Amino acid sequence: MTVAELFVRCLAQEGVKYVFGVPGEENEDLLFALAGSPVTFVPTRHEQGAAFIANVWGRLTGEAGVCLSTLGPGATNLLTGVADANLDKAPLVAVTGQGSTTRLHHESHQYIDVVNMFRPVTKWNTSVADARVVPEVVRKAFKLAEIEKPGATHVELPEDVAKETVPAGAVPLPRRGVRRPAPDYKALERAVALLRKARRPLVLAGNGAIRKLASTHLTRFCTTHGIPVVSTFMGKGAVSDRLDVSLLSIGLGFKDYVMEAVEQADLIVTVGYDIAEYAPEAWNPHGDKTIVHIDFVPAEVYTHYTPEVELVSDISGALWALNERLDGDALAAERGWHRAVRRRILDDLATYDLPGDATTFHVPGVLNVVRSILPEDGLLLSDVGAHKMWIARNFPTYCPNGCIISNGLASMGIALPGGIAAALVDPGRPIVAAMGDGGFLMNAQELETARRLNVGFTCLVFNDNDYGLIAWKQEMARGTSVGTRIGNPDFKAFAESFGIPGYRPATVAELRATLEGTLARRELCLVEVPVDTSVNHELVQKLNQYWS
Repeated sequence: MTVAELFVRCLAQEGVKYVFGVPGEENEDLLFALAGSPVTFVPTRHEQGAAFIANVWGRLTGEAGVCLSTLGPGATNLLTGVADANLDKAPLVAVTGQGSTTRLHHESHQYIDVVNMFRPVTKWNTSVADARVVPEVVRKAFKLAEIEKPGATHVELPEDVAKETVPAGAVPLPRRGVRRPAPDYKALERAVALLRKARRPLVLAGNGAIRKLASTHLTRFCTTHGIPVVSTFMGKGAVSDRLDVSLLSIGLGFKDYVMEAVEQADLIVTVGYDIAEYAPEAWNPHGDKTIVHIDFVPAEVYTHYTPEVELVSDISGALWALNERLDGDALAAERGWHRAVRRRILDDLATYDLPGDATTFHVPGVLNVVRSILPEDGLLLSDVGAHKMWIARNFPTYCPNGCIISNGLASMGIALPGGIAAALVDPGRPIVAAMGDGGFLMNAQELETARRLNVGFTCLVFNDNDYGLIAWKQEMARGTSVGTRIGNPDFKAFAESFGIPGYRPATVAELRATLEGTLARRELCLVEVPVDTSVNHELVQKLNQYWS
């Protein structure tokens, strides 16, 4: 048995179903080992697409997605998707080939120091230099990628090492579950005391609140005591937006209605909150909020984020303990103090409804159509751009992982590969991958991968012939935009060239009928919607007037 074959056996032991990547000379032995194994290698059209597929696979399953590249340019192409997974807390294992160790001590063809290149964007990485360590290396890569907080790891396999014969007795190491600690009882009592004292407590639910059983226990905590909850972009769905306690999401670069509740709150309970996603000074500008921090790891040292108490433990365990400790207790907090804010938010969302005969579209109006069609347990994946802001703000989410947004590294180009991952994870789930024209063309080649895999989801492309988010921010700051305008192909014809249906609805009624059909059929397709962006500036003006 070769090192490559043992490596693949270790992947199978980890439960890996797919490896996504681009073949190369230096990973040849690994590819042939995969061909004779229960693990399926899926060739993608770009390494970044492979990393994004693995990234979203990890976010949806909690199990590390795996991506593969060769050395040099293959590894550099992989880097963005790996960094995105690490900052978005998505479990991912990246595997790269490398030239023979006999040529790595001097300048040689396509050689760069991949391990050092990946070090800043992974939790851990290494190069395999000895056949005997393969089981330990693979087990460690998966263990560290999947334990809280999840992230990316990387393993390099040089081509001469991959060919070596494994010593007798080398076998994959077994997977073992890791139990996370319960909260410290003194910290728990302090948190309970703060909750009993608070008159207007509010929960800020982050990315960590949607993982494991945290959502179930958080929902019980908030509904039992009438505590309102607002989510970050990546925490959407931790508590269903159907519930009266939900204030939907926070995270725009300007002051929205939800900030009124944050300002009124006298206690903020953060649950799985990631500072990389939304800086504390945006919601705690004076640094004077009383904060209870509930997370898998201690709070970052931050001027605007200095918790009064930290429950550092399993999040679901901490919430369960709080629920048990407060069982039967009536907190002194005001009931319903947040409802006027919730009503204002929901009323505002309804103002974006478009009439069926409308021939001009805007993003929030299209999102209202999608939300009315997509089942409550369906999935909307968002790319990065102006539409992401509207999805975060205006798309109510009713279950954990009902809306996937990249908001740590926030990489453009993730939605289309992400749709592939989502459809592989749950082929029966209705899925919409929403993207702008800029983000779509960054990984549009993966339409062929989706077509080849015969997966079904709807690519919804908002077309404004612009890098719209940058234009929006430039115009807010300077009154005009520079360097953002772009041209596009005929998206409908582009989709059809890949052998998949393309649609360009002319009215809102036609859009509705199109989406109802594509989602019911689980059809791989592209729906182009030209959008009017004036609504972006109207939102800013409306909110400025409200807060003035």
